[in-house]
Amino acid sequence: MTVRAKFQVKSITKERHWDVKKGHIHTVKLIPVVSGSPENDSFFTATPCGDISLGVVNAETGSQFELGAEYYVDFTPA
Repeated sequence: MTVRAKFQVKSITKERHWDVKKGHIHTVKLIPVVSGSPENDSFFTATPCGDISLGVVNAETGSQFELGAEYYVDFTPA
């Protein structure tokens, strides 16, 4: 079983890591898409509310998220 959701980046913040040698921690906050396309309308009927907050310590990974961009999120049992 896999559940697919579609989220949009609402905010990105960057704070200095407590271990200065490790650079920064990126906090990426995502919210479900609610409109803007037929696909988004479809996702909204299944995922009307919620949020995801990611703390990313790898600068290269953190910089790949774009403010306002939409991403698919797949939930698969581990």
